[in-house]
Amino acid sequence: MQGYRSSWLTAEHDLYRDNVRRFVETEFVPARERWIEQGHSDPSAWRQAGEAGLLCPDIPTEYGGGGADFGFDAIVYEELGRACVSGFGCAIQSIVAHYFMAYATEEQKQKYLPRMASGDIITSIAMTEPGTGSDLQAVKTRAVRDGDHYVVNGSKTFITNGYNANLIVLVCKTNPAERAKGISLLLVETDGLDGFRRGKPLKKIGMKAQDTSELFFDDCRVPVGNVLGGVEGQGFYQLMSQLGRERLMIGLQSVTAMESAVHHTLEYVRQREAFGQKLFDFQNTRFTLVECATEAHIARVFVDDCITRLIEGKLDSATASMAKYWCSEKAQEAIHRCLQLHGGYGYIMDYPIAHYFADNRVSMIYGGSNEIMKELIARSL
Repeated sequence: MQGYRSSWLTAEHDLYRDNVRRFVETEFVPARERWIEQGHSDPSAWRQAGEAGLLCPDIPTEYGGGGADFGFDAIVYEELGRACVSGFGCAIQSIVAHYFMAYATEEQKQKYLPRMASGDIITSIAMTEPGTGSDLQAVKTRAVRDGDHYVVNGSKTFITNGYNANLIVLVCKTNPAERAKGISLLLVETDGLDGFRRGKPLKKIGMKAQDTSELFFDDCRVPVGNVLGGVEGQGFYQLMSQLGRERLMIGLQSVTAMESAVHHTLEYVRQREAFGQKLFDFQNTRFTLVECATEAHIARVFVDDCITRLIEGKLDSATASMAKYWCSEKAQEAIHRCLQLHGGYGYIMDYPIAHYFADNRVSMIYGGSNEIMKELIARSL
């Protein structure tokens, strides 16, 4: 919205945005279509992003990060979204990095975080199973203690970065007799790991360049010291305590998609003619875009407040869930209406609006479905 500036932005954020935008347009946009065709980004892109400072910008410098605040991380998601680059799963890298900051042993932080910031390590979080979605307490993947190792058996699905990841944060049961208290997060290094295999990237409606894969563990041996934080049974608590950050990220990505959809649609309707006049000259077009722009602005102000709260360490789970649920649904409604204004061209993947329409749909599903968000919010009322 003209004249509006996010309250959390500083001059340092502006400079960082310029660098991120330049990098994305120079390095990622030219590769975007190829990534879509192959179903995953190139591993080398992660090292490029690390060198450019796009990975872990809000992780302390002593662990290889940028030492900045969450606003710098948010800028990366915004610039990727505006460039229609949905295949680079750096949000997962950020989430995992903050799991490490909150719960890892000092040895684990020193071992993994610098290589995550450089892009030499690509991470994923393996939660969902073929028969288990939002009910994480019901996971069936097992890690059975055998001397100095766990023997891991099970499978995961819908895992972002699953094809490229060489470090997987695995949600598993170390004590099958318990539900929440039986869950641990196991750090699984995949290079050369016997019994580990992954399926090809799943073919999805949208986010086609993001490597969402199935993972399989057959008698994989993982050192006991690879339990996140060094103590069994803490996994469920660790997951629940960090989900607010992930849900805000989804809300932010949805707002960016909504803003971008309005922007591209305004450009289109000001050029396209029908019945001897520009599409923008029709009252229906103008009113539709007014409504979409208004909701995008409301969503932006809400998400900006959430970002400020997160930076200050004050963002609560219910508010993050509100941001995820409301912004993702409003974005899909607005993108749908903007696509309609494109007519037949809106259905063609050469136009950004088609990508936003397909890519944003999963925002109402992943990170916990919006139905689950409403249940969580209801508990806070």
